[in-house]
This record gives sequence, C-alpha cells and structure tokens, in this order.
Amino acid sequence: MKRKFLIFLPSTWAYIKEGYHTQGYSLKNWLHGYIYSRWIYLYIGIGTGEHILARKFKPLAKFLCRFFKPSGKSESPETCISFSDTYHGKVISLDTAKKLVTINRRIEVADLEQVIPYKLARSIILENPEHIVVMDCPCRKVRPNPCKPIDVCLVIGEIFSQFILEHHPANSRKINMKEAVEILEAEHKRGHVHHAFFKSDLFNRFYAICNCCSCCCGAIQAWRNGTPMLASSGYVSRSNHALCTACGVCVVFCQFEALKMKEDTIIIDEKRCLGCGVCVTKCKENARWLERDTSRGTPLEVDKLFL
Repeated sequence: MKRKFLIFLPSTWAYIKEGYHTQGYSLKNWLHGYIYSRWIYLYIGIGTGEHILARKFKPLAKFLCRFFKPSGKSESPETCISFSDTYHGKVISLDTAKKLVTINRRIEVADLEQVIPYKLARSIILENPEHIVVMDCPCRKVRPNPCKPIDVCLVIGEIFSQFILEHHPANSRKINMKEAVEILEAEHKRGHVHHAFFKSDLFNRFYAICNCCSCCCGAIQAWRNGTPMLASSGYVSRSNHALCTACGVCVVFCQFEALKMKEDTIIIDEKRCLGCGVCVTKCKENARWLERDTSRGTPLEVDKLFL
C-alpha cells in the first residue's frame, strides 16, 4: 500500500475517484482532464501555438486535437457538441468574482443552463471552497513577453486546488480568501477581465477564475477569431454622451475591442461587448455604466446559488 501511494499522489487518487463517481464520465473524459490538469502549461502552450511542439510536430498536435474532439455526432445545431461547449468561460464582474472566492460553505448546483449558455459543463460544485490556490497563469507563462504579474489564476475548491498544489508546486501556492480578493482587485485595476471557467473533462463544472488580458489570454484570442468560448456577463456597456469627454481611456482598456473612437465620439459595437465592466471602472467622468440585457443570457449571481 505504501508503495502505491508513492506512485500516485493523494490528489491523483481523489481525481480517479471523482471520475468514477461522475455520471456519464468516460475514460476518455478522465484522460483528457488529467492531461490538461497535470501538464497544463504544455497543454496551453501547444493550444496557443507558443510551444515548440505546436510548430515542429503539427501532425501530432492535429492527431491529439482529433482524438480529444467532442464526441457529438449529430450535424444538427441543436444537438451537435462543439469545442466551446466543452471548454468555456463566463464573464463576471469584480463583485461576483469576490463573492466566489469568499464562499464559506459547500455549494452544489447541478445545471446552470440559463447562466452558462453551452450544452456541457454548466455546474458549480464547490467542496471546501475556502481551499484556494493561486497559480501562474498558463496563458501568460507560455508567452515570450507576458503581462506581469503572472501568478493571477485562482483555483477554487476541491479536488482541483490540491491537485494543482501537488503537481505544480513551483508554480502555485495556497492563499486565503483575503489574498484572493486582493489579487482580483489588483487585476481589475490593471483593466483585466474576470472569467469563471468551466470544462466538461473536469467533471463538467467550474474550477477556476482567470483574470485575463487580450494580449496573453488564449480564450480571448480564440473568441476574437470566431470560437465563442466566452459568454457575456448578461450586461452591456452604456454611456451618457453629455458626460463623456471622449478621452479614449475606455477604448484603450477594452479587452474585446468593443469601443472605438470615431470623430471625437466613443462608439460601441454591442455585438463585441461582453459586459465585463472594465470601461465603467476606468471612466473618470462616471459616464459609463452596465445595463442588463436579457438577450445576453442570465448573469452569474452567487447569492442565488444558495437558494
């Protein structure tokens, strides 16, 4: 028995057990989720094209992509499973992100269909939510000139936090709720966007909050290139033109390129606005606010998870 535990870390055994008890979770799901978590920097490096393997071993990379391709066989848009259905982020406000990292009791919401507009990975199941780990952002770490700091990704609850600590000790550390809030506030001040991330091969549920910049984030870049793996917060940015001085600060900080300057006026492309609220925070004239838009889905409201 002792030798067995030397071969597999405790979090690996927990990972195996979780997969066994997760309904509809296949060996292929488990393998993909394990590879993603165990070698996440290699995984993201290849996915973003930054790693040498992505450039020198394209056939292998294509094979792995085909092997782990979602298994939905139907060509019908209503039933076909896309990449985005299996791996996606929900844009959340700073306030929502802070609430997620200060939950002090277990949460189990099996299906947030109205909040997470994808076919898979719509659950929030938080075991020991006070167990929080900050890790080096995989997207930033693989870039040649990343935004700093890089230790900004928050992994919340079990089994994920312990798995990251045990398998990535040089790139992660345990933090408390106060430290997590401080990281979120610092990233928001830098103009970065908070995303709650979900992955089907990580037991179909929420596992981390990423604090993203468009220059490093693979998800934002994928979204810009037509892969809809980011969902709106449920809000859209609005402005009071009488108060707006067209200083252009909001344009600079918009991570989704939804705001543009045209003839001394700030205009918004509403299709590109995901309602992150960065522009609202950066506007010194208080000329911008977020307005609820029912066509953009339901916001993730932490307080309602307890109902």
